[in-house]
Amino acid sequence: MTLRIGIGYDAHRLEAGSSLILGGVRVPHDRGLVGHSDADVLAHAVADALLGALGLGDLGSRFPSSDERWKGADSLDLLRRVAAEVGEHGGRVTCVDSVIVAQQPRLSPHAEAMRRNLAGALGVEPGLVGVKSKTTDRLGFEGRAEGISAQAVALVEVAEGR
Repeated sequence: MTLRIGIGYDAHRLEAGSSLILGGVRVPHDRGLVGHSDADVLAHAVADALLGALGLGDLGSRFPSSDERWKGADSLDLLRRVAAEVGEHGGRVTCVDSVIVAQQPRLSPHAEAMRRNLAGALGVEPGLVGVKSKTTDRLGFEGRAEGISAQAVALVEVAEGR
């Protein structure tokens, strides 16, 4: 077996009238993330990390915003599809770690539910998934509460020669 590493990143702007969904958790807030799907930056970053580990491109190449089938899509469902594709390519998710960058709202009370949701979508034990949240001490677009970003790294085990 060979170990492959991928990194993922996503960011969306915050806007009134939208829901804030992170890691499949609806987080109470006066604004939500805007995007073609449900704009779950955490699920998107994890999916991109998995695709990157196998050299399979990115989430946008699988579920383009130009395709109306994915409008309002549940990002955990998209992540399940990506995890299945990893399996089809002979891969097995070994572990995932992630960080959400947001000045507000406070996300640490929701981290465990996010972790369980991501693990369920990936078909792994929750102990193999890390979810952390950080602020930027008011620096950058996250610090000005204009948007939220997420980064993830994934370790995928693949059969030798794949």
